[in-house]
Amino acid sequence: MRTLRYYTKSPEVKTLCEMLYKLGYDVKISDSFSREVDEAVKLFQKDHSLVVDGIAGPKTWQKLYELSPEIISQNDKLLSESDLVEFARNFGLELAVVKAVNEVESGGKGFLMNGKPVILFEGHVFFRELEKRGINPRQYMHASNQDVLYERWTKNYYLGGAREYDRLEKAMQITGSDIFRQAALSSASWGSFQIMGYHAESIGYRDVDEFVDRMYLHEREHLDAFGRFLKANGLISLLASRQWAAFAERYNGSGYKQNQYDTKLEKAYQKYK
Repeated sequence: MRTLRYYTKSPEVKTLCEMLYKLGYDVKISDSFSREVDEAVKLFQKDHSLVVDGIAGPKTWQKLYELSPEIISQNDKLLSESDLVEFARNFGLELAVVKAVNEVESGGKGFLMNGKPVILFEGHVFFRELEKRGINPRQYMHASNQDVLYERWTKNYYLGGAREYDRLEKAMQITGSDIFRQAALSSASWGSFQIMGYHAESIGYRDVDEFVDRMYLHEREHLDAFGRFLKANGLISLLASRQWAAFAERYNGSGYKQNQYDTKLEKAYQKYK
C-alpha cells in the first residue's frame, strides 16, 4: 500500500478506514484522509508502539495486516481488463466509458475486505419501498430509526464501507418481518456499478433475493447487472455518445447535479481515455 497522510484522497484511504474500523477504531469510511482518520491512525500507532505521526507508512500497514488475519483476498472475485474489454465491445462502448462509470459509482471496488459486496443504504428509498408494500412508514419513524428511515434524500446518515451493512441490518430488524427484509434489500445500491435492489425484477432477476445472492459471487455479476440495467433503461446510446448529464440523471436520479456525477464521469473518462 502507498504511504498515506492527512489530506490524501484516494481509494487506499477507504481501505485504511475499513481496517481501522474493523479493529475497533471509531472512524467514518471514506476515501478522504480527514482529521478524524489522522487521529485514528495516531491512536492505532500509540496502541501498538509505533512512531505516532499519523502517517500510514510501511510499518503501520504491516501492523494493520498482522492484526487482521481474517481479511480475505478478493483477487478471485475481481474483474479483469479482458472482462471490461469484452463488455465494451459487446455493447459498442469505449473502454474508457465503462471504466469511468465503474470508478465514479464505487471507486472501482466491488467488494469490501470482509468479502461482502459494496453497498449504500438509502433511507428515503426504504420509505418508498415500504409504501409500495402497503405499509405506512411514518408509524415506524422514531428517533431510534431516523438514520435508516426518512422521507427525503440526505447523505447525513451515510457511514460507508462495512458500516452500511449495520444500517441495512437495522432497517431489516425494525419489525423482523420478511416484508421489511425485502424492502430493505431493495433500498440499497449494490456492487461495482451500484445498481439499486428495487430494479432486480425489471432487469431480469427472479426477485431481489436472487439479485443480492448474485452480487455476492463475483464482480462479473456486477458487470452483468450493469449491462442488464443499460439495456432495460435505454442508456447505451447516452453512454456511447458521452451525454454525461443525461446519463447521470437517468442512472443516479435528479440529484445528480448536487453530487456532480456528470462532472465526475467526464473527468474519469478523460483520465482513462
